[in-house]
Amino acid sequence: MPIIVPIVAGATLFAAPALIPAPKNNQKKDGASNGNDELIAENDINEKEGGQRNFGDDYKQQELYYASDEYKETLEPYEKSSSGNNVNSDNAARAKKLTEEVKEQNRKRLSKYNQRRQGGVLRYPLESLTEHTDYLQIDIEKYVPIGSGYASAPGEANRYVTGNYFTTNRAGRRSASKLSTKPLINAGTILLPIPASLQDTNNVRYDSSNLNGLAAAGVELAESGMKAIDFTKPVQQQADALRDAAGGFKGRVVDGVGSPSAAKDIIIKSLASAAVNQFGANTNFNQLLARSTGEILNPNMELLFGGPTLRNFRFQFKFTPRNEKEAEQVRLIIRAFKRNMAPQAQGGQLNSGNWFLKTPNVFKLRYRTGRNDHPFLNKFKQCFLSDVQTTYTADGVYSTYDDGTPVSMTLDLSFKEIQPIYDIDYDARPGTQAVGY
Repeated sequence: MPIIVPIVAGATLFAAPALIPAPKNNQKKDGASNGNDELIAENDINEKEGGQRNFGDDYKQQELYYASDEYKETLEPYEKSSSGNNVNSDNAARAKKLTEEVKEQNRKRLSKYNQRRQGGVLRYPLESLTEHTDYLQIDIEKYVPIGSGYASAPGEANRYVTGNYFTTNRAGRRSASKLSTKPLINAGTILLPIPASLQDTNNVRYDSSNLNGLAAAGVELAESGMKAIDFTKPVQQQADALRDAAGGFKGRVVDGVGSPSAAKDIIIKSLASAAVNQFGANTNFNQLLARSTGEILNPNMELLFGGPTLRNFRFQFKFTPRNEKEAEQVRLIIRAFKRNMAPQAQGGQLNSGNWFLKTPNVFKLRYRTGRNDHPFLNKFKQCFLSDVQTTYTADGVYSTYDDGTPVSMTLDLSFKEIQPIYDIDYDARPGTQAVGY
């Protein structure tokens, strides 16, 4: 195996990629009538070709051009019109129409921008995978909202995007020559080696709760009183039910504190603490009891279930590209994570405007062995990518190849699952496989 020696900035290891030349301005700027006619004719031709200039798929370059001084100078002859010159007025009207058509074209393009899909497979390292190779597969999928129901039952799969069979389950069969050479947009698969630090943590939230005897008796009194009020029954029957509820409350209090005088003392201290707190004091009747008698009411503390939690996963990958092809894969992998975790501008489900943002794409993570899912390691629910951190000086020194590619980089990714884990998730695929979630 040949030895690869990192070269400090400026050294040559493989050729640098060719630069894309900036578009040139070949349009005339003079205000003469003939020049204007030629410019209008040229604009008409370009409009038929889909825009004032042919930028191909480089939408960002097109957007920058429309906002540039160069484009404004193109329209300047039309805007310099006078009320006494019919030719200039006509040119100004045509220029205004052209501007409106360009804006409408941009609006339509932006409304469809987030619907673009450009899939493929990216892999690092570049070598082909074998049936004994373990790796982490990350599929990029479009986010699917819950819809009009607003809530989904535990374990439902209505939020789970399955993806395409050929781009997910067969991605490991791609040879190096068939890997993508273009950015992944709203689709695609990334194959990375198993990280050095591998773990999963399942958590459930529990909260402590206090409910002393007096409060518990008060809750029972309130519940009994509400049940006693029934307008379908006679008034006397309702009054008897309320009297019975009050008697039950009195009996509970007396039994709990031991005597009517003790009960009266507790109630007085409770009301007194509430009264003095209105003047800025910070006390409660338990503190008053402790000061006067050295006793407190038993808080009946108990740990109660507080709800599920969402799991977080953090991975770190180190990239040391060894040739031009591998450097291209590393660049596209970093770009794919950054682009597909970013909020999507405009193009909403309801043709919404620029006040709205769409949810970023989701990521489906799987540990794989060859062409199959890993037989032991944990499974994932679909995740959002919440954090991407790229370090371009992984070895502590700035060093690049001839084309500017850093010799060593680290990529830190933080994923967060969209849904919590429930027990029934272990009774259906993929929770039934290996150790489950």
